[in-house]
Amino acid sequence: MHGMTTYFIRRLLLIPVTFIAITFMVYAILRVVPGGPIEQAQLQIKMAMMQEGGSAGMANEQGELQIPAAAMEDLKKYYHLDKSIPVGYGAWLWGIMHLDFGRSYVYSEPVLDVIISKFPISIYFGLIGYLASWVICVPLGVTKAIRHKSGYDTATSMLVFLGYAIPGFVACLMLMVFLGGGSYFDLFPLGGFRSDNWAELTFFGKIVDQLHHTAIPVFGYIMGGFATMTVLMKNSLLDNLGADYVRTAFAKGLSERRVIFVHAMRNSLIPLTVGIGNALGLLFAGSFLIEKTCNIPGMGLLSFNSVVQRDYPVILGTMVFLVLIRLTGNIFSDVIWAMIDPRIRFGK
Repeated sequence: MHGMTTYFIRRLLLIPVTFIAITFMVYAILRVVPGGPIEQAQLQIKMAMMQEGGSAGMANEQGELQIPAAAMEDLKKYYHLDKSIPVGYGAWLWGIMHLDFGRSYVYSEPVLDVIISKFPISIYFGLIGYLASWVICVPLGVTKAIRHKSGYDTATSMLVFLGYAIPGFVACLMLMVFLGGGSYFDLFPLGGFRSDNWAELTFFGKIVDQLHHTAIPVFGYIMGGFATMTVLMKNSLLDNLGADYVRTAFAKGLSERRVIFVHAMRNSLIPLTVGIGNALGLLFAGSFLIEKTCNIPGMGLLSFNSVVQRDYPVILGTMVFLVLIRLTGNIFSDVIWAMIDPRIRFGK
């Protein structure tokens, strides 16, 4: 127990070090790549001046609009670009420690407010998709292990490998083409979180509308880990069914159902718990490919759009949450692993 406690304390102490290393690297890259916040701000200011007709006296000899030098200095100070990269990173990190993530120049709102508003949507789809994966893949893997090398096993293996070959976002796209709005069947909407007339619907109508918007994205989430989870469950159970303790249980006269579902199942679920930490990242950060394909306004789509629109404060803000979630999620996986399997002992 002492060694396990030491291990987790050491892992927790490594979180700040790893966080600083990752965020500094990303911050430095964003500082040197073209099309940064200054260029974006310049473009916005120029467009505003052109719309307001205030461009007189601000054009150079070629007729191009120029931002006044004082305004340029203010922009550099605002984004800490008047300082070196280490000093600018320190100023940004100090703001993060005080929950000041800056202001999005695309949404014109505080970055933290923008991110928090997207969390519930990603958690909704991620949680339903992850739980549905367990409900479908675990029983399927168990039945494949019990009926190993049978016709059922062969037929379901074809389904599993088909799922492995089709990415989740491609499955979503195919369903929207064949079953979405405008198709012959017209069963599901073409993306989105809810319909535009959500507030006008009845209680039952809201439930139906939400289910319609949930079906295709959740199917994509399930497809993302369907094959891996099913095969892992099957192989793990097969290994345990051939173990000595299972043969001993059968020798004692225990029923097959009790041996499989009480003794073998617990140890067979251990490999699946390793991915729980990564699943936390999916729950909070979302899948940007599925959210982009289904036009879901969650964290994944926010991250994608912030990169395309060069909204660097939002990029850095979403990176902070993603890194912290992944780092703590890995530790969480180790804790669950140790709780499920008492044989696990972490060294000093």
